[in-house]
Amino acid sequence: MFEILKNLFGQGNKVDLAAIIKEGAYLVDVRTPQEFESGSVKGATNIPLDKIQSQLSKFKDKKNIIVFCRSGSRSGQAKSILEQNGYTNVTNGGTWDNVSQFINN
Repeated sequence: MFEILKNLFGQGNKVDLAAIIKEGAYLVDVRTPQEFESGSVKGATNIPLDKIQSQLSKFKDKKNIIVFCRSGSRSGQAKSILEQNGYTNVTNGGTWDNVSQFINN
């Protein structure tokens, strides 16, 4: 149970976000459009959590996908939805502040 919670909230196996981003990861902010407009990661796409299921085609053929939000909770849910739909290349980046530290401004 603890492993599930760690993965859900982005505290599971540590990944090298910087390396994945450098390889051109598809960056997806799963917050609401209003939250996204107030600031996000440079180059990120906004697909709110409640739209992930209906927007699965946008994830097709992406080598790596990084999902993130305000706290890491919604991105954990987005990662689970994507994995349930066959995507195995998804990383929960946690917060958008966490992901943004690896983006060259």
